[in-house]
Amino acid sequence: MLKKALEGVLTLQESQELFSAFDQIGNIIVLRIPDSLLAKKKVIGQTLLSQVKTTKSVFYQSSSVDGSYRTRSLELLAGEDTTQTEYKEHGCRFTVDVQKAFFSPRLSTERLRIANIIQNGDIVINMFAGIGMFSIIAAKTKKCTVYSIDINPDASKLCSQNILMNKKMLGKVISINGDAAQIIKERLQDTATRTLMLLPERSDEFLISAIAATKTRGTIHYYAHTRAEKRLEAPQIAKQHFVKVCPIQHTIQTSKNVRAVGPRYYQTVVDAKILK
Repeated sequence: MLKKALEGVLTLQESQELFSAFDQIGNIIVLRIPDSLLAKKKVIGQTLLSQVKTTKSVFYQSSSVDGSYRTRSLELLAGEDTTQTEYKEHGCRFTVDVQKAFFSPRLSTERLRIANIIQNGDIVINMFAGIGMFSIIAAKTKKCTVYSIDINPDASKLCSQNILMNKKMLGKVISINGDAAQIIKERLQDTATRTLMLLPERSDEFLISAIAATKTRGTIHYYAHTRAEKRLEAPQIAKQHFVKVCPIQHTIQTSKNVRAVGPRYYQTVVDAKILK
């Protein structure tokens, strides 16, 4: 879609250099631009604003998502200078701030998968919940309780707002601001029937906390970034890694790719039932 919208603006070679996809979140577009095309970033932004009719703002993502708060630097290319928008997914409404808190529309399929496998009566700990997408979609779908934790105060504030926006939920979501490991240690040990570890770049660091949070025979959803020469090899590599780093007895239920995050680089998830 991005390349089609820019026909006539870029040469064929430049078009081939440009990423073929962008993220549209509500009425905001966020895109990455190769260094070789940065001189044309404004015309790219203006073209998208005019071609994608639902768009009010176009931002260039000038840094990767980084830091404990998982934020990124954005530069306005065209349109309104606002980073907040409303986003709808799986029958839920969310206020999103694309600069203040992590959010990816590309996890939509995984959010629905998790919501569908959660059982009525489950107690879920979402260790790195962001604005509450996984948590709220799960509670909308099943009669469960979700502890939605994030260290970023802006993310937790947005999560609380999003809970209020989605009143007709079967379950309930409890937004908690703070360090997940500390909160689990202080008040949520042996609480969860399911624990979500949605911080793939640091999952090994927090695995012990996830185990502490989860009841025996509970399930941990362990997300990781996995390198593999071929896409179909990534789930097996992720499974082998989890077996290596998990210090307790467990049974792996599923190991799968969630999405590609770079050349020969995948976000994977291992669903593992633990025995303590």
